[in-house]
Amino acid sequence: MLAQVRSYTLFGLDAVPVTVEVDVSPGLPSYALVGLPDKAVEESRERVRAALKNSGFPYPQARVVVNLAPAELRKEGSQFDLPIALGLLAAQGVVPLEALSPFALAGELGLDGSLRPVPGAVNLALGALAEGKKLLLPLESAKEAALVEGVEVYGARSLQEAVAFLKGEEALAEARPEEAPEAVEALDLRDVKGQAKAKRALEIAAAGFHHLLMVGSPGSGKTMLARRLPFLLPPLSREEALEVTRIHSAAGKPVRRLVKAPPFRAPHHTVSYAGLIGGGAIPKPGEVSLAHRGVLFLDEFPEFSREALEALRQPLEDGVVTVARARASLTFPARFLLVAAMNPCPCGWHGDPERPCTCTPAAQRRYAARISGPLLDRFDLVVEVPRLTPEELARAPEGEGTEAVRERVLRARERMLARQGRPNGLLSGRALREHARLTPPAQALLQEAAKRMLLSARSYDRVLRVARTVADLLGEERVGEAHVAEALAYRRAL
Repeated sequence: MLAQVRSYTLFGLDAVPVTVEVDVSPGLPSYALVGLPDKAVEESRERVRAALKNSGFPYPQARVVVNLAPAELRKEGSQFDLPIALGLLAAQGVVPLEALSPFALAGELGLDGSLRPVPGAVNLALGALAEGKKLLLPLESAKEAALVEGVEVYGARSLQEAVAFLKGEEALAEARPEEAPEAVEALDLRDVKGQAKAKRALEIAAAGFHHLLMVGSPGSGKTMLARRLPFLLPPLSREEALEVTRIHSAAGKPVRRLVKAPPFRAPHHTVSYAGLIGGGAIPKPGEVSLAHRGVLFLDEFPEFSREALEALRQPLEDGVVTVARARASLTFPARFLLVAAMNPCPCGWHGDPERPCTCTPAAQRRYAARISGPLLDRFDLVVEVPRLTPEELARAPEGEGTEAVRERVLRARERMLARQGRPNGLLSGRALREHARLTPPAQALLQEAAKRMLLSARSYDRVLRVARTVADLLGEERVGEAHVAEALAYRRAL
């Protein structure tokens, strides 16, 4: 007897439909699994066999063939355990075939028949919504899938519970998102003593979505500043939150609620190319995608591999990252705000007022050369963060808190969206020229500075974007000389 069960496999961020065909026919007992499965799918045979027997269901003593269609698409993961088990039961007449047709199924089986969560439940729900299917998942995964509105999701704790539900012997309540705890308390800018220029750069970066590089000695506060940046950014809209949640779900991250706050990712400098950009046999999102709509913080910036750093250039410009493989080329969203921090030299004390630098000029040049010119050119803001002495720290005023700065950022962002529909940091070409609105003296200052500082065309545009953001923070329609002068102050050469 033949049974067909609907399921999905994750391919990038998309849930690709997979039909699990189970055929039980007379013959010597055997089990064949076809359809390009990976090792985890192949091992489902033993999990399914033990789960059926330990749950009190028959395992067919016959010839069993399981096909995962389409055959040319590689299948990976343990989510096919539940569809295969229910397909075997349907082929033996234990579960009615018509009861399976409205549902798409996914779930990993324990040897005792319990159901374990699977990654990518949000993406599975989007796939089911597109096909007009209901979803039957492990209970924890069902709560995650229920974050997607418009799809009917049911969660079961065990194979026995799933069978009883499909046979109409037991009712399952439609899954609802889990009540998650409140968000972490915002980190306050008041905790960072002094560093007025760095705080101002942080405010400009948050308002206009400008990439920021901080250069300073160890202990100067670069990491403290970077970790406070997400709390200055506007909250995500529901569409943006669902997009970010979908990425985290596909990467296998636990998702208990929609990710409404801009994410903050801070990978270690030993992260691999695939870990940063994305990759794998079937590519998964990397850190640049997990930071989508939020902040990617790269501390010890020159210590990252040259290959990984150069790969940042495409997502910084395009807002997406493309991972090419022999079978397919996948594109992941990667519109992140890059914040990087580095020491001024290998020992870290160049220019420090108290500790002498032990690096030779050649060592300093080699250290700075680890960051290529084209990559450095993609930072709108480069700011020095000097280490303060104990006396300076004691005298430093407290400064503004996160809430006051955030209010200015939100007002400036509203002006940008009303004027051009996007932050200034994403403007380019004709749109940038149209919305910059420089006064004649500001235009003359910028052109003179471009000649003297040997600004590239890209750097010229970046100064223009930052000047436009400075004006927006002050609520001014035209970009004046003072705005351009402040923007030029952030074009420090390494």
